[in-house]
Amino acid sequence: MKKLGPKSMKYLKMIHVLLVVLFFGGILSSLSINLTIDFSTYDETLLAYKNIIIISDQIIRFGAVGTLLIGFVYGFFTNWGFFKHRWVGVKFVLYMVQTIVGIFIVDHLMMANMNLLETQKEMALTNPVFIQNHEWRLYAVYFQIAVTVFIFIISYLKPWKKKTNVNIKSVA
Repeated sequence: MKKLGPKSMKYLKMIHVLLVVLFFGGILSSLSINLTIDFSTYDETLLAYKNIIIISDQIIRFGAVGTLLIGFVYGFFTNWGFFKHRWVGVKFVLYMVQTIVGIFIVDHLMMANMNLLETQKEMALTNPVFIQNHEWRLYAVYFQIAVTVFIFIISYLKPWKKKTNVNIKSVA
């Protein structure tokens, strides 16, 4: 398969950084709204959940899918590959885990709570299922943030590199 040249790699990296910023910024924005919801007011809670869903659908999902696609481009069309370097493989696996948590836990709990808000109205605010869903969603978002920060650290430090053999001759 033909590999990308240096100029294309620069553009790919710019797009990758932009998409990661959308993804991570969306997660942080969603968390910010979650932490400031006044659960004593139905209208405010409903509006907050509507805004969280908009952020999820329009920012986080776009950044997540775009980042995943860019990851495939890196894997297939650059010398980085998917598992040529251990740190790249770890990043890829962690990102997949993070995405699965986002889809099957964070989004599921968010939509379940939105459904409770729409069907039970004010009574949803005292529903133990609603409260538990909200708490578990927060824990999952904290997990996503921790994984993202760890991925940033891996990207910067590039640990687990192959060590080169250097012969050091002693000076007599």
